[in-house]
Amino acid sequence: MSQHPSFKKGASAALKKRSVLKRFERVDVLRERGEWKEGDRVIGLRKTRAAD
Repeated sequence: MSQHPSFKKGASAALKKRSVLKRFERVDVLRERGEWKEGDRVIGLRKTRAAD
C-alpha cells in the first residue's frame, strides 16, 4: 500500500505555519496577554490567533 502524497515530509512541510494552536499553546498566549490567570478553567478557552 502506498503513502498518500500529503503525508510525505519535506523541507517546506517543516516550515509550514499552523493556524490552530493546542490547548497549552493557547493558555501561554492568553497568559502573556494577561487574560488567563492560574486556576482559571482550561476548558472553553477563547479563540486566539497563532503568533506570527
